[in-house]
Amino acid sequence: MVDYQEMYYKMNRAMEKAINILIEAQRECEEDYLTQTDPPEEKKA
Repeated sequence: MVDYQEMYYKMNRAMEKAINILIEAQRECEEDYLTQTDPPEEKKA
């Protein structure tokens, strides 16, 4: 018999890992952007 509960938990753990990887990447990119010494100039309309 298939253990659907364990399959659900396994999938949930994998999704949580993937989300955490994306969050960490976003934080790193934001930190890189904020620490740039020469920020890009904004376009004026």
